Amino acid sequence: MLRSYMNLFYAIKKSKSIILCALVLGSLNLSLCGCVSAATLQNQPLLNPDDFKHYIDYFNTMEDEDVINFIPNAESWPWLKENIPMFECPDKDFERIYYFRWWTYRKHIKKTADGFVMTEFITPVGHAGAHNTVSCALGHHIYEGRWLKDRQYLDQYVLFWLRGRDGGPQSHLHKFSSWIADALYNKYLVDYDRKFLLDLLPDLVSDYQKWEEEKLLDDGMFWQFDVRDGMEESISGSRRAKNARPTINSYMYANALAISKIADMASKVELAEDFRKKAAKIKDLTQKNLWDSQAKFFKVRLENGPLSDAREEIGFIPWYFNLPDAGYEQAWTQVLDPNGFKAPFGLTTAERRHPQFRSHGVGTCEWDGAVWPFATTQTLVGMANLLRNYKQSYVSSKDYFDALLTYAKEHQKNGRPYIGEYHDEKTGAWLKGDNPRSRYYNHSSFCDLVISGLVGICPQADDSILVHPLVPADTWQWFALDKVNYHGKTITVIWDKTGEKYKQGKGLSVFVDGKLAAHSTSLEPIEGKI
Repeated sequence: MLRSYMNLFYAIKKSKSIILCALVLGSLNLSLCGCVSAATLQNQPLLNPDDFKHYIDYFNTMEDEDVINFIPNAESWPWLKENIPMFECPDKDFERIYYFRWWTYRKHIKKTADGFVMTEFITPVGHAGAHNTVSCALGHHIYEGRWLKDRQYLDQYVLFWLRGRDGGPQSHLHKFSSWIADALYNKYLVDYDRKFLLDLLPDLVSDYQKWEEEKLLDDGMFWQFDVRDGMEESISGSRRAKNARPTINSYMYANALAISKIADMASKVELAEDFRKKAAKIKDLTQKNLWDSQAKFFKVRLENGPLSDAREEIGFIPWYFNLPDAGYEQAWTQVLDPNGFKAPFGLTTAERRHPQFRSHGVGTCEWDGAVWPFATTQTLVGMANLLRNYKQSYVSSKDYFDALLTYAKEHQKNGRPYIGEYHDEKTGAWLKGDNPRSRYYNHSSFCDLVISGLVGICPQADDSILVHPLVPADTWQWFALDKVNYHGKTITVIWDKTGEKYKQGKGLSVFVDGKLAAHSTSLEPIEGKI
């Protein structure tokens, strides 16, 4: 509808009828100056990258650089300036963490004889494979890195995992559960590299089949040890029992659905249908077997039959992939309940009311309640999907906004920006102490939550740009996201309530290569052509 009005407006504009132009704009609730003056972006890029250099300068001086991978601190700003979207908002503490997370992500890019890879731990760990790689957070790495301008880092990293061992997958790829096919399809929705994605289809099919050989139960569900989900010492978990978990079943649903879409792109009709059926079956079984109708929550189904008696944060993961049908949304009341998952320093990994909450000790990677950024990322993606794709009244964009701001505030240690493994829900203290492996822990995402979550760039499979911001109308008066690489174009998103900050007109505007693609006076979903 917006596009039709815009086309009509420009046709009338050519006729030089200001009165008719005003009538069209009035019907859209748009300001005349907002549309006309912002028809092309006056300054390209909108944001001056050097205005944010001071963040990087500070990060570089915080401590000694005892681990140096491909991009040393001294070269970090030129690399970041070239590769990342620029972001600006009124909350400078939040803005600083956005740049901090890109700065730390860069630290993990490693050049090897097998191409570029990304590490999870900045220092070597015993359970890693070649080049200190760990597959646990692979999905997070791809979702975060898909916004980098230079695709070689992520592309080579993916090829390392799928073909880097004598032409086949790395032996430690299945050491942890993974949503790699889903992540790669969502990477494609940003970079639009069809050739790269289609070339990986046989690898992704083989990978899925291997999971079926290893983890498929007789009833059609998938099982996993909690430690192989990267979630050891959980209340419901086990290192021996074959429990059906919301984690791996959600991942396999998403992987099957992604493979079906990629197969459709490749015109492999039978393969696409086969994987659509697999996805539909897992969806049905997850809702039937893992939903506790009394607790109103997705739970672990224990190998010996019953559901676990604990609500755990993994019960929100199905929404990360839009798996649940309508009717399960009541689970989200728990993210706002102090006896559920809401704590002063973030969302806990188990409900706080449970008698075994925080009962497994401290410092050995317990998932019995402490806050893990890995899980916070998954929950916030799920919440964003809930707000956009489901009709419900349990959580609002304000709840998402507050949870994301809390997550940003968690990035502190000794008064400096920090990201570690996990932390105390009441004090915010990082629970690995000064263990060097916890520094710069590349086990979650943050920048993707800002870009696709808060600002709301929702990647599409066609030649359109959809922006659905989750910034509440009564909070920030302005923000901007600039230099976003999307479908081979450069995207700029501006919210300027009064029009005084950026001088590009009032309201929400989306520019593609400097030309206005969509506009509204309100913080609402808008869509335009690219």
